[in-house]
Amino acid sequence: MTSSTESVTRDWDGLTIPATGTYLLDVAHKRVGFVARHMMVSKVRGEFTDASATITVGEDPMQSSVTATIQAASIDTAQADRDAHLRSPEFLDVEKFPTLEFRSTGVKSRDGNEFVLTGELTIKGVTRTVDLEVEFEGVGRSPFGQDIFGFSASTEIDREDFGLTWNVALETGGVLVGKKVKIEIEGEAIRQA
Repeated sequence: MTSSTESVTRDWDGLTIPATGTYLLDVAHKRVGFVARHMMVSKVRGEFTDASATITVGEDPMQSSVTATIQAASIDTAQADRDAHLRSPEFLDVEKFPTLEFRSTGVKSRDGNEFVLTGELTIKGVTRTVDLEVEFEGVGRSPFGQDIFGFSASTEIDREDFGLTWNVALETGGVLVGKKVKIEIEGEAIRQA
């Protein structure tokens, strides 16, 4: 928390952004979701309910960084049998690989309040470079004196690139589970003292 006289925002290139510092993902105001195709005809949505992140906002905002950890066993698609299968060795293998990790390596570009955050995503022990399309949603101070900012981010990955290759061929053609998975993140981050 900052003192009431310290500014929680600053102007940067026509955009009001957070003050420099370390921010933690607010677990009460976040969603780490995903969407995958099922049987080539519909979409299944789910989320990881247990995730943490540290965001360091730099003096030069383009030098800011993010680290995040997602607890693999917290996967939730609102269907217990499917969730158990997703936790099994055929998919996430949560006993052997309890977390999914993200470490940013740079901010590649900016257009208004939209940025591309490049980083290394590790799933099931396999690390690949991904680009997150990030939208900065705004900054302020909560009624509880906490300096916060909001954001949303998305990317699409090929799950097979991470060793998640289980599938079943369909009699009508295609496969049971699509290869592409869209990741959708919404959150607020709270500045630390």
